Amino acid sequence: MGFSQMGTAMASDAFSSDQIVDALGSMPTGTPVSEVARRLLDLFTSGQIEPGTRLPSERQLASSLAVGRSAVREALAALEMLGIVDVRPGSGTFLRGQASELLPQTLRWGLLIGERNTAELLELRSGLEIYVARLAATRATNDEKAALRGHVDSMRAAGDDLAAFAKADLAFHLDLADAAGNRTLHDLLHVVRSLLQVYADRAVHTVEEAETAVREHEAVAGALEAADPDGAASAMAVHMITASERLRSLTEGAPVEA
Repeated sequence: MGFSQMGTAMASDAFSSDQIVDALGSMPTGTPVSEVARRLLDLFTSGQIEPGTRLPSERQLASSLAVGRSAVREALAALEMLGIVDVRPGSGTFLRGQASELLPQTLRWGLLIGERNTAELLELRSGLEIYVARLAATRATNDEKAALRGHVDSMRAAGDDLAAFAKADLAFHLDLADAAGNRTLHDLLHVVRSLLQVYADRAVHTVEEAETAVREHEAVAGALEAADPDGAASAMAVHMITASERLRSLTEGAPVEA
């Protein structure tokens, strides 16, 4: 059975070792290690393999994929570093977690090995932050709203201490993502923010910019307190325009990586 047929043909039963080999299918000659790892990841996150399952041997995987054992060995080593699999010398290689638990690592790995465009990452971050604000406006608890208000107060109190401002700013966005109550959305945003962090850490470099950001965060917090999803989304959209412009100005002429 080819890999593309796996989802429809296997229903919900977990794969056995032989079925794992069958599901992988062969790959073109000269396939790079990254593509071998991608094929393995696709299977590992399909939900068809139970956590703790012992995977087929390197020899079996290499034979099924029609690649060298060294390519499989390197791919598994990379996946072990990401926490996807557990390689136990003398015992074999085992899948670590549920598909949902592997999602954040998979997303991060996929973005990190791909060619990245900072402008596209900024657009993605903006869309995610706006939707997070909309969800949080209807889902945030009173305690979460109070915490967000506290972060805004800390940003205001930071004055010309831009490091303290940046810390409170990040805390606001992290807690806002938690208040949205969508784990997958939270993980996506975390990955994108991580890739942009090298610029985000120094995006606000004047007191005037900090004051503008405080007003923008204040508007988001106010909309959340009023349980106004449209208002929260609009306020975050305004903030994302200015925040993205600051980040974009930092990336001009810089390597496109984060």
